[in-house]
Amino acid sequence: MTPDTTNRATQTAGVGFAGAAYLLWGVLPLYFLLLLPTGPWEVVAWRVLLSFVFCLLLLTVMRGWGAFRAIIRQPKLLGWTALAGLLIYVNWQVFLIGTLTGNVVETSLGYFINPITTVLLGVFVLKERIRRLQWAAIAIAAVAVVVIMVAHGSFPWIALSLTASFGIYGLIKKKIGPAVDAVSGLTLESFWLIPIAIVQLIIVAQTPAGLTMGTQGGWHAVLLALAGVATAVPLLLFAAGTRRVNLTVIGMIQFITPVMQFLIGVAVLHEPMPPERWAGFIIVWIAITVFVIDLLLAARRSRRIAQAELV
Repeated sequence: MTPDTTNRATQTAGVGFAGAAYLLWGVLPLYFLLLLPTGPWEVVAWRVLLSFVFCLLLLTVMRGWGAFRAIIRQPKLLGWTALAGLLIYVNWQVFLIGTLTGNVVETSLGYFINPITTVLLGVFVLKERIRRLQWAAIAIAAVAVVVIMVAHGSFPWIALSLTASFGIYGLIKKKIGPAVDAVSGLTLESFWLIPIAIVQLIIVAQTPAGLTMGTQGGWHAVLLALAGVATAVPLLLFAAGTRRVNLTVIGMIQFITPVMQFLIGVAVLHEPMPPERWAGFIIVWIAITVFVIDLLLAARRSRRIAQAELV
């Protein structure tokens, strides 16, 4: 097998892994809606605990305990994983609140603008320089948020919380880099959240509705028990994909998730889309179009430079 053939096979596998991750994230709202009447606070608590159990099994099967022990001997890395855990907890909790309270469309808005949020974090935190088209996309996205706030009459806190938490989470994962593998990272992130999950379950148990695990039939209990798998698998696929393809490809295919969530919210769940909300989303999509055009132009320039260096 030639190097070119090997590279193409790696790229194809990477697109497949990342695409599968985004497809799974796209249908997660439907999965979590199957868990009703379980509320968002109980779902996230089980999601944390069962993700931790699933990751322990993966570490055993994949013989990853050596790498895990190396990580826990480094206090700085432990601190970063704890912060990453808090951020992904906020993301999970807000996402579940949005999904289970009839706001799937707004959750999709958060993930639509997430790539632009990532660029902003790169500018203000990593001091990266960005291109003019990227600035244009940021400005257009800001206009969209203002339109939604003013015309629709409500602050899109779900969307902005999702994009901020996941954007900063991604920044921390970039900071950690290859020092923490995907399974060890998710194991530690889940571990730090165990006290929060236990407290949430205790509080939910004191409410009139109480805990739903095991009270809604066998099928419901199985689905709720699989929340950990549903959480871990897309994250592991995503990690496998990003190791094999460049960020330009990831940047384009990541829109699979918000598109699917938007379609589920509008076409399946029939969430309201008044004209002013459509206006805001259309402006967001214009920003995304500008963003993707910039990615394609940058990729073309990179290929030309690489070809020129080979000549």
